[in-house]
Amino acid sequence: QVQLQESGGGSVPAGGSLKLSCAASRWIFDNCGMGWYRQTPGKEREFVSALDGDGTRRNFVKGRFTISQDYAKNVLFLQMKTLKTEDTAVYYCAAYCTTGNYWGQGTQVTVSS
Repeated sequence: QVQLQESGGGSVPAGGSLKLSCAASRWIFDNCGMGWYRQTPGKEREFVSALDGDGTRRNFVKGRFTISQDYAKNVLFLQMKTLKTEDTAVYYCAAYCTTGNYWGQGTQVTVSS
């Protein structure tokens, strides 16, 4: 069973930082690309950042968000800096595997002005 568990969301003032974590199984880290998406009410889920199986990083939010992983601990991170009110959303961890795409339950990030 593929499970992804996000943590690290919360409420911060604009300009602040948060670091999201996504715990997953070793199988996911060995066989899947992984990434982060976010969604606000009434809008479609949008791509934020991804770490492909070959190590390629893709970022929608350039310069402020950084994706990384701790392979030994099976954790994917999203470091978010200089947060803006428009970054407020539920952030989801995703795994792209040959068996399908999988999602965590999401973690709320709220940035206040």
